[in-house]
Amino acid sequence: MARHSNFNWGWLSLPFLILCWSIVASFYPAYILPQPWDVAREALRWINDGSLWGHLKASLYEELGGFSLAIIVSILLGAAAGLSNRFRDFISPLNSLFMAIPPVAWAPLTMIIFGLGYWSIVMVIFIAAVFPMAITIQEGIQSIRGGEVRAARTLGASPVQIIRHVYIPASLPFVTAALRIGFSQAWRALVAAEMIGASKGIGWMVSMGGQIGNSSQVLLGIVIIGLIAWLMERLVFRRIEKHYQTWRVN
Repeated sequence: MARHSNFNWGWLSLPFLILCWSIVASFYPAYILPQPWDVAREALRWINDGSLWGHLKASLYEELGGFSLAIIVSILLGAAAGLSNRFRDFISPLNSLFMAIPPVAWAPLTMIIFGLGYWSIVMVIFIAAVFPMAITIQEGIQSIRGGEVRAARTLGASPVQIIRHVYIPASLPFVTAALRIGFSQAWRALVAAEMIGASKGIGWMVSMGGQIGNSSQVLLGIVIIGLIAWLMERLVFRRIEKHYQTWRVN
């Protein structure tokens, strides 16, 4: 019983998905819905000619640029809004406005301003990630108990010491939650922007595969998109969140 209770059933989800994919694909011709092994052969073809790494590297560089910029700005905005009522009142309507606009809607404008290529996609990623992250950080700082701040002030802590020893440690779980949310938003925006106006990248692979009727290429791009998101979730964000789980409890 103990052995079964410790078994992680999550490991069965991907094999189950592949099985369902194979069953459904068996009812369609391969050029419409290919089998998993057809997509695996397509992946080997892209790997052997060296083109897959170029597209993957382009997407990761764009994601890194836009997401890193969003992290810096969102921490500044979220911290300022969480600590200052006046700034929070000022920024809240802007957060609501930009959150209501789909990030991909900005892609045509960024391409007009920055042209096709790296910076136009980076700006779409930045817009997609910065506001959800800023709101999450803001709400996390607002949730910090006032008693802790008052106790620190009673002990003679300066404003800088309160920020360093109270606000920063207590807000770390919310910062990691913001990173998790921001990455998912940024990754979706990256793919959508590449499908609209890029000459390389995973999103371009999906878009081009659809245009030429190569279903295996389309599904290969989709698999890569999902795999990278899954790896980030399992190997990065869950571990960071688990590390700061005690802060939530306390």
